[in-house]
Amino acid sequence: MTYRINYLCLITFLITCSFVSCKDVLIPKPDALLSLEYPKAQYETVQNDCSFSFEKNNWASLEQKPSCGFEIHYPAMKATVFINYKPIDNNLTALLKDAQKLTYEHFIKADEITSQPFVNDQDKVYGMFYSVSGDAATNAQFYATDSVKNFMVASLYFYAKPNYDSILPAAEYIKKDMYRLMESIHWKNK
Repeated sequence: MTYRINYLCLITFLITCSFVSCKDVLIPKPDALLSLEYPKAQYETVQNDCSFSFEKNNWASLEQKPSCGFEIHYPAMKATVFINYKPIDNNLTALLKDAQKLTYEHFIKADEITSQPFVNDQDKVYGMFYSVSGDAATNAQFYATDSVKNFMVASLYFYAKPNYDSILPAAEYIKKDMYRLMESIHWKNK
């Protein structure tokens, strides 16, 4: 009989605890979309002492590095486009291989790499623009050359762990800026 009373007390206690302790009120979350608005891009020509000029978005800040390298910073997006310049000295094939190797090193984490050739016969600018989809360290890269004297490589990096879904709007905005940069390259020493 004592066991039966203890058993009934235990069951009563457990039922009481379940009613008292579990009072989560479920509230459905409203439907919403992430709204990221960036300013409409306005471009200016970057004049420098290097053997090329290009256009950049006014919203981004520019920092010149040694050997005609540049960093275009997007602080609100926590991103930077790194631009490296190399003069061609009978090493075009090696420079092209290095640029392509840099892109395809991200293939392990990338879902897809799309390449788009670029040809501007009027200004003698030839290159390749790469869009990288997935959680890779970079989402866009390009190289540009006149095939004789000048070679340039640019890469986009974010200051965050790669999460493609989270950075997609910013990556798409900056890719457009990078493509504009590539389109606007003008070699000064043709």
